[in-house]
Amino acid sequence: MPVAAGLTAGVAVGVARTALLVAAARAIETHRPDALATDPLAEHFVRAAPASADWPVHPDQVPLGAADPLWGRLGRYFGLRTRALDDHLLDSVRTGVRQVVILGAGLDTRAFRLGWPPGCTVHEIDTGEVLAFKQEVLDRAGAAPVAVRRPLAVDLRDDWEQALLDSGFSPTAPTAWLAEGLLLYLPAGAERRLVATVDRLSAAGSTLAYEIKEVAESPGVRANPVYAAARERLGIDLLSLFDTRPRPDSAGELARRGWTVEVRRPYDFTVLHGRGPLPEPDDALAVNRWVFASTGSRPVR
Repeated sequence: MPVAAGLTAGVAVGVARTALLVAAARAIETHRPDALATDPLAEHFVRAAPASADWPVHPDQVPLGAADPLWGRLGRYFGLRTRALDDHLLDSVRTGVRQVVILGAGLDTRAFRLGWPPGCTVHEIDTGEVLAFKQEVLDRAGAAPVAVRRPLAVDLRDDWEQALLDSGFSPTAPTAWLAEGLLLYLPAGAERRLVATVDRLSAAGSTLAYEIKEVAESPGVRANPVYAAARERLGIDLLSLFDTRPRPDSAGELARRGWTVEVRRPYDFTVLHGRGPLPEPDDALAVNRWVFASTGSRPVR
């Protein structure tokens, strides 16, 4: 059943609407026989918002299957990204990290679905509108977090450092930071501030994972069926949401600040797991990079 219109407004338009796209992809991935990641709560978000209530949440609802550019190719990409970043966070807590910050958390449910050890706290930062919708759906589903969960309503384009500190975050404890599908949409100045803030708040042993587009996409790539399908079938114009102005070299900046940084292609993880999207002509995924960084003596993934 859809939630009240006032609560769904925050996820109906703009970048926030992409959270519903990712939730639908995770729901479909959950039901694949060879699922890379599972998220039983994802379909609750999709069905609760009128904008996405008729989107597929199961592979059987995707007639073209893997050949569908949206729910086949892009959806599998989101499943692969989810798995890689899940593994990053779990690798971090296995070495003693007990503090996690998810930047631009959207409809992320890692606080509920991952096997966190005792003593873990997950801070989720996003706008108040997105978090209000998310909480309503979680309450309806009777979801209980595995870790201590601390949602924090703040816009990452603004000054969010003090709000995080006020929520109980400790800058003296190592932190696993995650910015999944966030920096693609931020202005360059906000990205620079985010990297500087993460660096300033990170004790030795902290980690960071995030996604970027390494270079601007060519006209041929911008005409890829993935983008056309999202625009025509879902009303999500991804190309208009991406900030295409010159991007900061955040990986280089982290390295200059003393972090150990590894930049990976998504297809590296397709090979690692034996499933996931493969390269194609005029590839909308080809310039995507996943960055894994650590400070202190911790190795990256």
